[in-house]
Amino acid sequence: MTMTPQATGLKIMVIDDSSTIRRSAEIFLGQAGYQVVLAEDGFDALAKINDHHPDLIFCDILMPRLDGYQTCALIKKSARFHTTPVLMLSSKDGLFDRARGAMVGSAAYLTKPFTKDSLLAAVREHTAGPAQAAD
Repeated sequence: MTMTPQATGLKIMVIDDSSTIRRSAEIFLGQAGYQVVLAEDGFDALAKINDHHPDLIFCDILMPRLDGYQTCALIKKSARFHTTPVLMLSSKDGLFDRARGAMVGSAAYLTKPFTKDSLLAAVREHTAGPAQAAD
């Protein structure tokens, strides 16, 4: 896949307690030309978000200390980041989980394990500006 001009400069945060998931996402997103910021859990993410200003956030649901629903809700309550798309990541694909994610403000729900194509499609869908809408 070639790097699109729109990908350059976009910063994506991946919050997941699994180093395997973080590493996979970092490789897939990095190869597509995105800047990647990694966080191990919700507290780590909240500590990094102000410094990095991500354009999009992938957030695991099941994490220790601060789960993905709580993390998403806190991000969405922030005046600075309430418009930043948060996409939930989970190995569970139930209607209840999707509904709960929507209730805390998530833009979408991606089931793990994700593929490179599904991850990049989700990024394109939720960061598409007028110039990208045509492709």
